[in-house]
Formats: sequence, C-alpha cells, structure tokens
Amino acid sequence: MIDLMSKAEGILLNTIQAKALIGLGSIGEVPVLLAKPQTYMNYSGESVGSLAAYYQVPLRHILLVYDEMSLPNGVMRIQPKGGHGHHNGLRSVMGHLDGCREFPRLCIGIGNPPGTMDMKAFLLQKFSPVERKQVDEALEQGIEAVRSLVLNGFNNNITRFNLGQKYKYHKV
Repeated sequence: MIDLMSKAEGILLNTIQAKALIGLGSIGEVPVLLAKPQTYMNYSGESVGSLAAYYQVPLRHILLVYDEMSLPNGVMRIQPKGGHGHHNGLRSVMGHLDGCREFPRLCIGIGNPPGTMDMKAFLLQKFSPVERKQVDEALEQGIEAVRSLVLNGFNNNITRFNLGQKYKYHKV
C-alpha cells in the first residue's frame, strides 16, 4: 500500500529513519509522511512510535495500514480508532504510542487459514491469482480512501465506503 501511495502521489521513499523507509510529500495541499517499517511486522511499533515523536504527529493524523485475517480476502475497512484484535503489529504500535488506541487505521482482509492449516504457513504463502486480484483491487480502492481521508477527514464518504466493502464478494 505504501509503495502504491508513494507512486500515485509522487512521494519518493528515499530516506531511512527510525528503522523505516520514509518519504515526505503531500496529498493535495496536505503534507504527509509515508513510512514503511523495515522491522519484522511484530516490531513495527518501534518505527511508528519513533517517527510520531520525532515529527510530533498527533495520533489522529497517523494512519496505520495493515493486513487483517478477520476480514475476507480483498475486503478493506477504515476505522477512526480501535483495539489490536490480537494483531501483533498493532499491539506493537499501540505499545510504542504509550498504549493509545485513538489513531485511524486501514486494514485489508486476507481471510483465515483454510481448515487446520497453520496460521504462520498461511500468512507466509503467496496469494492465488484470484486472491491477488482481490487484494490488488482493495489496494487501489485504498489509495482513493486514503486521499479522501487525508483531504476530508472521517465523514459520510468513509462510512459509505466501508458499507460498500462489507459485502463486495458475497454472491446473491
């Protein structure tokens, strides 16, 4: 997602800081800092917390992007705040933001492991062609959602967007 956003907005990710690849730029007239932690996902809070402190970013201006097993593959959701939901990366970020949960997040579903498949094996496998297409579509929709969020904040468009996502792969 960060790579796509960087490309779409012309923001070069050309600096390493706080264990993250970062780029400074803008979306419209709004200045943004894109950060792609280079740590293991379970330690991504080290980068987020350090960058937020260094650049004095208010929590409401942090947008965390992550994968979510509790959502069907390719379904995206944006929330203004929330818990970690047993996601170790989110837990790490919250820990490095002094336990605060009051930051927006965008998650893209990757589904649950089929049957009795090991969770780690599921998370490390490649997507099937159909799953890849669904995730790529969600990433493209995520670019538009991020633009809307940065330029307009949380409003009815975001709520409508989430509702549109909820059943997008259900067949009637």
